[in-house]
Amino acid sequence: MEENTQKPGLFEKDGKLGFLHSTVDAFDTFLRVPATVTAKGAHVRDAVDLKRVMILVVIALVPAALFGMWNVGSQHYLAIGQTAGFWATFWYGFLKVLPLFIVSYIVGLGIEFTSAQIKGEEVNEGYLVSGFLIPLIMPVDVPLWMLAVAVAFAVLFGKEVFGGTGMNFLNPALLARAFLFFAYPSKMSGSEVWISLGKDAPVDGFSGATPLSHLKEGVDSLGCSAWDLFAGTVPGSVGETSVIAILLGAILLLWTGIASWKIMVSSVAGALLVGWIGTAAGITDVPAWMQLLMGGFAFGTVFMATDPVTSAQTETGKWIYGFLIGALCVTVRLFNPGYAEGMMLAILLMNTFAPLIDHCVVSAAISRRNKVKTA
Repeated sequence: MEENTQKPGLFEKDGKLGFLHSTVDAFDTFLRVPATVTAKGAHVRDAVDLKRVMILVVIALVPAALFGMWNVGSQHYLAIGQTAGFWATFWYGFLKVLPLFIVSYIVGLGIEFTSAQIKGEEVNEGYLVSGFLIPLIMPVDVPLWMLAVAVAFAVLFGKEVFGGTGMNFLNPALLARAFLFFAYPSKMSGSEVWISLGKDAPVDGFSGATPLSHLKEGVDSLGCSAWDLFAGTVPGSVGETSVIAILLGAILLLWTGIASWKIMVSSVAGALLVGWIGTAAGITDVPAWMQLLMGGFAFGTVFMATDPVTSAQTETGKWIYGFLIGALCVTVRLFNPGYAEGMMLAILLMNTFAPLIDHCVVSAAISRRNKVKTA
């Protein structure tokens, strides 16, 4: 019998550069898939895979990213008392936001590729979304070295130690923001961090405070109208200000079935209920519906709370999970004077409790079935 003497390819696992197999394979299959397909047998034949899902989520994030870049430039020129055309405004914001994306992907993908090489596994596509999300939930003037440290922490301790994409129980992007918030609070709070002033000094009386920072003072002190909040022409994180742009992404996610409408609807319901209680009890005069437009609520509800890995998996659990996120978010806003934005902490807390919610839902279903059988 003739032996197979064919030598392995250069980058195949037994080749001379086989230790680079994971990296080469990741680049080779980034925009395409192998030509071999299943011809027979009991296999699922579907064009949707992890890579396509991740790319669709990135596409859904593009409107928020583009508007965020324009808004960064708009807030800059507004702060220094100057006016500029659309393209000059957008170009300024683009040049300020681009380094955030570069740092996020270089650090995050560097860790992902290194981890895959060490374990001899394929590079997961999950960071395509996380790397895009992280710059959008950060202040535009966050120091790049701080962003790099936060990304490294989120990827290492939020994903890799648990086994990588699909095994993490906390949202990596939110974990990066939480790390910065607790490790470097001065760079995640105050009025100056939300607006890029550049080399120009601000005009007298300049304030870059977000509407949420005035929440305790009432609706008359928000410093903007409801339309400003809806359109997104207010200071804030790069991609979180425009509800219109976020809704465009939500339409794509819902149409493709990637995101759960149950989580979105229940999150809105929870926020409206607590917001209504707050106004009815005289705690605030800000209408409950306005809570949906402020801060990172819309962005978190659409892109963070619906993360299929860290959210509840059962259908009933999704209703509970989303409702508690919305309720906790507004509760923090109303009762915690030291932290105006409650969406980040609400989602991370419910990420932790999502498995427990599913366990309780499944246990209750089993208990009901057992009672029916014994009746």
